[in-house]
Amino acid sequence: MVSDTIGDFIIRLKNAGAVGKDTVSVPYSKLRHAIADKLMAVGYVADVSIKGKTVHKTLEVTLRYEAGTHRIGGVQRVSKPGRRMYTKVADIHQVKFGKGHLILSTPAGILTNLEACQQNVGGEQLFKIW
Repeated sequence: MVSDTIGDFIIRLKNAGAVGKDTVSVPYSKLRHAIADKLMAVGYVADVSIKGKTVHKTLEVTLRYEAGTHRIGGVQRVSKPGRRMYTKVADIHQVKFGKGHLILSTPAGILTNLEACQQNVGGEQLFKIW
């Protein structure tokens, strides 16, 4: 039983890309699906689909590669189950000098750091990805 489902999800994506897999299959949840959709919109994954029905649903994520290298270079979990990290919009900064993204859970949904600044909304810092 994994207590940090978001951390498990992003590490599965990073590790699968490191060994050259095409797809990753994880148990379905609405939060994971929203995060995967945001990663697809930003360009870190190629496709997101739902497999199965009712109880046995899985989220199938197709990884993106550019010139043979995995698009996800690294991830860092910020807010953990033992310590939640929240931020105001004024405290949101660039990740890796603009080469990465900070994924936030806000009242407006799952957003990147750039979208949160444009919408003038803060929230829980989930993870950084580059």
